[in-house]
Amino acid sequence: MGQASTRDRIVIAAARLLQRQGYVGTGIKQIAKEAEATLGSVYHFFPGGKEAVAVAAIKYSDQEFAAVLRDALDSEEDPGAGVQACARVLAEGLRASGWTDGCPVTAAALETLGTESGIQQACADALRSWEQIVTDKLLRSGFQARDARELATTIISALEGAEVTAQVNRSEEPLRATSRQLARLIGSYGTSHS
Repeated sequence: MGQASTRDRIVIAAARLLQRQGYVGTGIKQIAKEAEATLGSVYHFFPGGKEAVAVAAIKYSDQEFAAVLRDALDSEEDPGAGVQACARVLAEGLRASGWTDGCPVTAAALETLGTESGIQQACADALRSWEQIVTDKLLRSGFQARDARELATTIISALEGAEVTAQVNRSEEPLRATSRQLARLIGSYGTSHS
């Protein structure tokens, strides 16, 4: 693996900081320091300043979690088992970080609610893209389109909420319990594949 470009380092550092301390708590100087970049280079790549860096960081986090979600869902034929696999990955990541590194997307979203910001849009796009990944898995498993879409919304909303609850409780159990119930819900549809 070659040295990450300065721009990539800035984006990844910003994503990690957003994850730990949110948008409001993260300063542009801290992003530069964490990325081992000069303040000038941050503004060179992101003339829009902190908000522009945050939008790029959220897009990066969106793709990062999309890859985790796809891998987890693809690791199991049964979508319910795939959702449980995804919850396990989230739980392990939280535990490994000492419960500090939650979802950078929801953290930034909650802090910028009610603003017409690019951040809010990037967060909405991220959640939609994750729902689409789950929808696609359910469609491949024989679910009706409307059921697949509604279930996908439910699954992503529940996992995101369970992640926050797990952080607050410093416990994997909220994610595990939620994913068990989601698997039961998915299984209750009796689609053509079961």
